[in-house]
Amino acid sequence: MYKTVKLKDLPKIFCDACETTAVIMFLIAGSAVLSFVLSFTGLPEVIAEALLSISDNKYVILLIINLVLLVVGTFMDITPAVLIFAPIFLPVVESFGMHPIHFGIMMVFNLGIGNITPPVGSALFAGCSVANIDIEDMMKPVIPYYIALFIALMVVAYVPWLSMVIPEMVGAV
Repeated sequence: MYKTVKLKDLPKIFCDACETTAVIMFLIAGSAVLSFVLSFTGLPEVIAEALLSISDNKYVILLIINLVLLVVGTFMDITPAVLIFAPIFLPVVESFGMHPIHFGIMMVFNLGIGNITPPVGSALFAGCSVANIDIEDMMKPVIPYYIALFIALMVVAYVPWLSMVIPEMVGAV
């Protein structure tokens, strides 16, 4: 369009695109294997039982679920994580009166933060790869953003009307 890419540049552009895609696909493949192993071993059911045995306080359980999802999000892609952990945690949070839409928003927010958090954080690695920046050089400047995201996550998790205002406006609830 701007005629800045020359025909001789195309092979390098394609190789760079293939390299970036390969990194992302490798991370997604690893998370898919992990999700299969978790499902096969029955670990999700054990986690649900353990959560309910820890405390009767819904805020404590919600904090634990948030922490688990943040950790899971760092190692696993969002889609397999939702498929595995939604059936585990949804009955637990519904027992406390949390709406499924509110839980879904909280869950995706958690996993999204995890997706940009090392050690695996596939979106962070993809972004650094595209920008040609080392992950170590990126971490210090983004720490304030992680703090802001964590605060926003706590507000979303513990203030239900904030998550539910739009679904209520459109009549989804």
